Amino acid sequence: MTTTIKQTQPIGIFDSGIGGLTVARAITKLLPNEQIIYFGDTAHMPYGEKSAEAIKNYSVKIAEFLKFKNCKMIVIACNTASAAGYKAVVKSTGMKDLIVNVIDPAAQYVVKNHYRQKIGVIGTKRTVSSNVYAKRIEALDPLSNVVQLATPLLAPMIEEGFYNNKISQTIINSYLGKSKLSKIDALILGCTHYPLVKAEIQKFYGKSVEVIDSSEIVALHVKSVLEKHQLLNPTVPSKFSFGKKAQQFIVSDYTQSFEETSKIFFDEKVKLKQYNIWE
Repeated sequence: MTTTIKQTQPIGIFDSGIGGLTVARAITKLLPNEQIIYFGDTAHMPYGEKSAEAIKNYSVKIAEFLKFKNCKMIVIACNTASAAGYKAVVKSTGMKDLIVNVIDPAAQYVVKNHYRQKIGVIGTKRTVSSNVYAKRIEALDPLSNVVQLATPLLAPMIEEGFYNNKISQTIINSYLGKSKLSKIDALILGCTHYPLVKAEIQKFYGKSVEVIDSSEIVALHVKSVLEKHQLLNPTVPSKFSFGKKAQQFIVSDYTQSFEETSKIFFDEKVKLKQYNIWE
């Protein structure tokens, strides 16, 4: 690893909107010494409805911005961007060993814990059409049975603050009741927005299905990568507060729902900075 990267440099995290906050929360909880710079591309949300080429271009631009901001690692905290933009981000930044996507850690987890069982995946249209989860899981376990269902209403619904109510439960039940997802042993939440409705999804299944939230799995993977490269930050920031010096939250377009949802994750409203990196 190049000596120019320091342990005290921040971790860059990006997503199309608020969904990646689930990953940011898991990382900061597991690694409290780490500073993060979070970029929510709210101007282009939702990614699931965009072309693969557009998502790749957004991802590369954001990753280059985070590299410019001196991030020692970049976490693509979006399944759609991980599927469409991961290879392009690695090539563009030259940070191959320090670019983390949210798909590979989840695939490894499910093969380890649900070997040769029936695995369900829900995600955006783009993530599901890419078939990326089936490909990654079947590469590790050729006899696995992976079924996927696009649930395009969920991310916009969550982004607008509609969750944990009768409306969201009705929509969730409608999706999960599809025959394609019958008799599954585990369900991967293939979008980082979905942990916000994990309780509602688990309510549908009861205890019969493990609902897999990849945010904690990704946080553990981030830790292992930083340990491998001896880049864990040993220093507790003197001013460790969300929205102040230690943590930075940037959006490409201001949304009130982002600020409101941030309270759920960090017990206080984060201070948002709006920055258009496409200008």
